[in-house]
Amino acid sequence: MTLLIAALALAGSGGFLAATALGTGAQSKAKTVTINVATGPAGPPGPAGPQGPPGPAGSSSFCPAGFSPGELIINHPGGQTVTWTCLHD
Repeated sequence: MTLLIAALALAGSGGFLAATALGTGAQSKAKTVTINVATGPAGPPGPAGPQGPPGPAGSSSFCPAGFSPGELIINHPGGQTVTWTCLHD
């Protein structure tokens, strides 16, 4: 579950950074989505794995078809995370 939270936060922050760096003009069509994450007690940490290869560079500053820019709010046991990203319509 921790990996899911980390993956959501990382994906969201990447969208936020891209939108901030390249700018978006569609802020008037934005919507907000809230996710509540409930988790059980944390297990012991596992060993670190090897680092993977770098991913491909981003190619655009807009959301793909069927998506629109918006605010994603993730409620989790450690608090709340808010990020700007592309959300499915």
